[in-house]
Amino acid sequence: MRDRFRAGDPSALGEAYDEHARVLYHYAYRVCGDRTAAEDVVSAAFLEAWRCRGRVHADGGSLRPWLLGIATNIMRGAAREARRRDAALARLPERGVLPDFADDVLARMADGEQVRAARAALGRLRRREREVFTLVVWAGLDYAAAGEALGVPVGTVRSRLSRARERLRKLAEAELRAAGAVRGRRGALVRKAGGRGALVRKAGRRRRDGPDGFRGS
Repeated sequence: MRDRFRAGDPSALGEAYDEHARVLYHYAYRVCGDRTAAEDVVSAAFLEAWRCRGRVHADGGSLRPWLLGIATNIMRGAAREARRRDAALARLPERGVLPDFADDVLARMADGEQVRAARAALGRLRRREREVFTLVVWAGLDYAAAGEALGVPVGTVRSRLSRARERLRKLAEAELRAAGAVRGRRGALVRKAGGRGALVRKAGRRRRDGPDGFRGS
C-alpha cells in the first residue's frame, strides 16, 4: 500500500480513503464538535496526503498515523485562523449578539452535560497535551502510532498523555460543578416563578367565584 501510494496509484488513494476516512472523521468531529467542519478536515487531509505522497516512508505499516497527523496539522491551522478571525471581529463595532447553537447540538448527544464539561475542559489543555489525548483516547492510536503522527518520541507521548489525563480530570470536575451551580440557580428561579403563578391563578378564581361558590356569568 505504501509503495503504491508513494508511486501515485489512484487505487491506493481509494483504498486508503475507504480504510481510514471514517476514523479521521470521528477524530475531527470530536475535536471540532461540528460535522461539516469534520468533513472538511477529512477532505483536506486526503488532498494534502495525496499532494505530499512522496513524503510517505517506504517502511512501515498502516497509513493511519500519518493521515491523523495531517488532520491534526489542518485543525491547528484552522484554530489559528479562527483566533485571528475572532480577534478581527472583536475590533468591529457591536451590532447585536447572535445566538450560539453549539450547546443545543451537544445537549442532544448522550450524556450531554458530561460531553460539554469534557469539551470545555479539553479546550483548556495545552495544545500538545490535547493533541496526544485526542489521538490516543479518541482516535485509538497506540503510543508509537501517536508519536509517529505528531513526530515525537514514545516517551514524550506517555508523559504528555499522563499530564493531560490528570489535568483533564480536574478541569472536567470543575466544569461539572460550575454547571451544577448554574442549574441549581435556574431551578430556584423556576420554582419561584411557579409559586407566583399559583398565587395569581388562585386570586383569579376568587374574583370569578361568588360569595357562595357560585361562578358568575
